[in-house]
Amino acid sequence: MSSVSSLVPTSASSPRHSPLAQKAHAPWGEILLLGGLTAFGSVSMDMYLPALPSLVRALNTTPAAAQQTVSVFLIGLAVGQLIYGPVSDRIGRRRPILFGVGVYLVASLGCALASSVGLMIVFRLLQALGACAGMVIARAVVRDRYEDHEVLHVFSMLTLVMGSAPILAPLIGGWVLTVGSWRWIFGVQSVFALVITACAFFFLPESRSEATRRRALSERPMASYLALLRAPRLLGLMLNGAFANVALFAFITAAPELVITHYHVPAEDFGWIFGINVTGMLAAGQINARLARRIPGETLLHASNVVALAFATVMVVCAVTGWGGMFGVLVPLWVVMASLGFSQPNASAAAMSVDRERAGATAALLGASMFGIGSLAGVATSLLDDGTAKPVAVVIWVGLLLAVVIGQLMRRHQRRASAQPAG
Repeated sequence: MSSVSSLVPTSASSPRHSPLAQKAHAPWGEILLLGGLTAFGSVSMDMYLPALPSLVRALNTTPAAAQQTVSVFLIGLAVGQLIYGPVSDRIGRRRPILFGVGVYLVASLGCALASSVGLMIVFRLLQALGACAGMVIARAVVRDRYEDHEVLHVFSMLTLVMGSAPILAPLIGGWVLTVGSWRWIFGVQSVFALVITACAFFFLPESRSEATRRRALSERPMASYLALLRAPRLLGLMLNGAFANVALFAFITAAPELVITHYHVPAEDFGWIFGINVTGMLAAGQINARLARRIPGETLLHASNVVALAFATVMVVCAVTGWGGMFGVLVPLWVVMASLGFSQPNASAAAMSVDRERAGATAALLGASMFGIGSLAGVATSLLDDGTAKPVAVVIWVGLLLAVVIGQLMRRHQRRASAQPAG
């Protein structure tokens, strides 16, 4: 991890506006630290889900009340990012990150000691407000440190680290429950936060530029957001990535009921089923980093969404007809999940290149739109639940359809803009 302390922006001579991604010389210590900061959400959600039944019994509450601890966490992630993004542009990256992970550490200990579901809801909200600091600011740090043509490669490397969290977290959560109570899960999360806090304190130098500071001080946060939202390309990329990512949120919401109850997979094997669906995303992220050196990232983004929509259509047909049983749904779902390894790094990298001086605010909009739209998709999946795979398949299909439509509108807008005479 000592290599993190020597972070410097790479090759100033490289073409800043190249449409293709070049390999970035990012130390693995840096990638692990930034990936750890970004993984707070997955660690907090995926490790916690197996504990919900135990929590219901221990706190003498209802499943609906316990589910609120999940919902309030997602809301906190979406809202909190909108706060940290502009703040990090104004006062720097280090202090908000250290403050956020500190809040997360205290809130995790509070969750471990909570004596009622009401207190659990409060501490889960605080936990989310701490977790989102690293999630949003890590993107801004990448934007600070690397040239435009290198950002995509770094985001693809981060996908490898971040994507490991949804695989490992539920497995760790299930293992913890075999040796201790659900409270121990929050103890593990506290240790994770303590390690990340120490690494960030010692090995993460300030990266925000003076130009970003001056821009942030010259305008209110809302003015930053309005300026960014008036950029059609940024808005399109933000919505494109968010609607494509609906697949992940819908799957997380439906997976336990679908896999364990509907397809009768033993609960102890659920983590493996969950993890297999994420491995495709990890592999695709690394393939994407190599393809993007020859193919523009936005081309890969739109192509991956079209392929994902085709397989989502197959999944809907199998879910409605019952053809293929469990594999008729899970095999095309694996391809859909793998497509996120292309769509998410490309959408994020392209969006973060729109306005370098508002990197924190841009990262906040990306994160808030992803979790906001994703949370709505999760709610829709829950409300439509009928004990089969049809609701999750339909929600995923609708999300990908909207992503493809937005992508086509973006391409049409770009063609019109390029056809207009200069000046």
